[in-house]
Amino acid sequence: MIIVTGSILASTDNLEEILALSLEQVRRSRTEPGCLAHAVHRDAENPLRLVFVEQWTDRAALAAHFAVPESQAFAKAVRALAAEPPTLNVYEAEPVQL
Repeated sequence: MIIVTGSILASTDNLEEILALSLEQVRRSRTEPGCLAHAVHRDAENPLRLVFVEQWTDRAALAAHFAVPESQAFAKAVRALAAEPPTLNVYEAEPVQL
């Protein structure tokens, strides 16, 4: 499984626009093949920071997601609006049975 985390810092002037774009991206991404989970959250300590957590079946599914024109348009739009460069981290993971 592939885990993706990321964050975007908005300004007070564009938080609602970035949030709307993010929710649209999350909802669309959930319908893609290989998407196990895709969510956006507000940081409890900094409400201007949006945090993304995603789960994908494999790297091929994630690569296909990044290649979708809507994903590319989202990345371009939020980079232009963000107060600082967005972050993105990709991890390989295996579920652990407790």
